[in-house]
Amino acid sequence: MKTVALHPDFGVEIQGITLLDIVCSDALHRQVRELFEEHSVVVLRGQDVSDDIQATFARGFGALEKTKVGSGGAGTFYSRMNNIGPDGAVVAPSDRAMLIARANQLWHTDSSFKKLPALASVLSARVIPEDGGGTEFVSTRAAWAALPEARRAELQDLEVMHSYATSRDQIDPAMMGADERAALPPVTWRLTWRNPVNARSSLYLASHAGGIAGMDEGRARALLRELMDFATAPQRRYVHTWQPGDVVMWDNRATMHRGQPWKGGQPRSIVRVTISADESDGIDSVRPRAAAPARAAELQSA
Repeated sequence: MKTVALHPDFGVEIQGITLLDIVCSDALHRQVRELFEEHSVVVLRGQDVSDDIQATFARGFGALEKTKVGSGGAGTFYSRMNNIGPDGAVVAPSDRAMLIARANQLWHTDSSFKKLPALASVLSARVIPEDGGGTEFVSTRAAWAALPEARRAELQDLEVMHSYATSRDQIDPAMMGADERAALPPVTWRLTWRNPVNARSSLYLASHAGGIAGMDEGRARALLRELMDFATAPQRRYVHTWQPGDVVMWDNRATMHRGQPWKGGQPRSIVRVTISADESDGIDSVRPRAAAPARAAELQSA
């Protein structure tokens, strides 16, 4: 097994092994888990990937999350994102699949809008366009570490409201149906998530974040925009250019990502499996604390 760094702050490509190798070897699994905890984004190229192999690999890291209502693959472990219609042709730009692709071009972290957030996502490339369609990643751990210590002390206990509607309404207010809105009410998480393995904290942000407890809406949105811009500055980004057979796993506690648009009417099919977080993943550190609204009021009056 060989590893290659992808960015000075985060990310590693693993070469010389397959998903099946990892599934069948406790020692390899431990090494990959260590690389995941340290580097947040793990890339394996040239994989002979199927649904079963992808899910079995992901299941080694925790319980799998069922795909939400309104998404391709709803009710299964597989979130299917593609622009290919039932007839095998590429769908029109106005198709819901293309609206979802546009929404995924906002910076986000998967499942921050759910009552049980995600530890990690595993995405595999099945059909990839010849021109474009990459994914950008940033380390919110590196961004948090780059903030001045006094600023971190002000921010770390703030409580942030996350809602799927916050991001989707930016694309089209009619994008979410009533059943989807009812199934996904807003949730609240602290602004930072502490990794229990290495004791490093990360900003926990996303395009799903739309408010801060105890802070007026305008001030909250301005602060969230400021932190998002800081975390996603161009020098902080790693751009993954997809090839068929690529598998990328990322830490939703410590990264944000967004898709890039691709040109022309070329087909694209990718499959994501998401791993739910639990107590061993530091979820307690991101749960709200009673003191947070008071801290927000202090910042608001500053």
